[in-house]
Amino acid sequence: MNNVVRELRSERGWSQADLAQKLDVSRQTINAIETGKYDPSLPLAFKIARLFGLPIEMIFVPEGE
Repeated sequence: MNNVVRELRSERGWSQADLAQKLDVSRQTINAIETGKYDPSLPLAFKIARLFGLPIEMIFVPEGE
């Protein structure tokens, strides 16, 4: 799964720790999502989408698309 979480976070000037705090997860979780080592749960993906004000499919894209 590819995603644009890093880009969205950077546009807002947030650190990984800032984003982690807003989502109530660890900074390591944010790092793993951004590097593609971890696909978030559906509830977390919805939380991320709501935070950035975008549909999930604009943030997370299956590989090959």
